[in-house]
Amino acid sequence: MSDPTLLILASLAGGQKHGYAMLTDVAEFSGVALGPGTLYGAIGRLEQEGLIEAVGSTGRRRPYRITARGRKHLEAQVAALAPIIRVSARRLRNA
Repeated sequence: MSDPTLLILASLAGGQKHGYAMLTDVAEFSGVALGPGTLYGAIGRLEQEGLIEAVGSTGRRRPYRITARGRKHLEAQVAALAPIIRVSARRLRNA
């Protein structure tokens, strides 16, 4: 899975982060290396959709957090992926 919006929401579900911290976190938990352009483009879209919000800035860093709407969206996406993951895992075990 390499959808940047889901990866960013998953990262922020663990707590607020600034851009570089999100890049690092996403790479650690998913193995996906997002580029800065991809990250900041997705952040802009997520912010416009009300799924994340900025929480002030500390120097040059601008931290973000997931909103209640963003959490619901992420929960729905995880629920939609769960059956696919279960079937795939079962089929791999039986192959």
